Amino acid sequence: MQHQIVTVEQFYQEHKTTLQMRLVSGERGLKRVIREPTVNRPGLALSGFTRYFAYKRVQVLGNAEVYYLRSLPAAARAKRYDHFFAFKIPCLVFSRGLRPDQEFLAAAGKAGVPVFQCPMVTMKFINAATLELETMFAPRGTEMGSMVDILGVGVLIRGESGIGKSEAVLALIERGYSLVSDDVTKVILLDGREVVGTCADLTRDHMEIRGIGIINVATMFGIKGIRNKKRLDLVVTLKLWDEVGDVERIGLDEEFEKVLGVDIPHIVIPVRPGRDLARLVEVAAFQTKLKMSGHNAAQELNDRLIAHMSRANLPPAK
Repeated sequence: MQHQIVTVEQFYQEHKTTLQMRLVSGERGLKRVIREPTVNRPGLALSGFTRYFAYKRVQVLGNAEVYYLRSLPAAARAKRYDHFFAFKIPCLVFSRGLRPDQEFLAAAGKAGVPVFQCPMVTMKFINAATLELETMFAPRGTEMGSMVDILGVGVLIRGESGIGKSEAVLALIERGYSLVSDDVTKVILLDGREVVGTCADLTRDHMEIRGIGIINVATMFGIKGIRNKKRLDLVVTLKLWDEVGDVERIGLDEEFEKVLGVDIPHIVIPVRPGRDLARLVEVAAFQTKLKMSGHNAAQELNDRLIAHMSRANLPPAK
């Protein structure tokens, strides 16, 4: 599991379009690190109270902060700027299209703090920026295997090289399901409880078929054959039949695989000639979807058998 280091430059380059940000000054400070995945309005800090100043966050100034600063005498305002920029602030954003005064820009430039401008309403920017920062700071890792979206169930298919992963994925795409990633899946932990799988930008929409080569799934099967990201709901491991000790026959005992610390349902499917792997993976996904909606076929059958045996053992009525 990797914990991200996020710089102001990364935040700006990745989200300047969605957050409508424009760099006003401080380009040399873009390498500064954002240390907390949220946003702060520094009203109290600008008024002089800095004991609990959350200076490690992106700072946003709206109407309240800007008009408060404009109400101060020039000397008092300059003193507040010096005190404010004594902290290692990553960057500042002026919302609502507000413009920083020249004294503010000079103080920010002296401290090496980038200043941005944004036309969005302050709270709208804060909400959107917080969501983007949480994603950027989310723990992430890499799982070896291909991922497919089967009717809303994100399935990671793993197995040794040459066991038939790509053939199974290809057959699933032909049946109308969507490819998320081929061979290597990048995973991100959101909100500490949901694992989301995606693909490297370089190889997105492509997969390798042994003996044929690289194919473009979107071009060959249409846009419905691809998906950029999907929550991971099931891990399927393909193993040679002889390597599987005890083959699960009923399904009462559930197995789980830890991915970024989260327990994900795990199924081992034995492989041997003649087995339709794509169909088996498809049924495993359907079964997982039923369990997610509260239906467990194995448990229901087990309860029915127990009820039947209990009735059979009752003494005859007098």
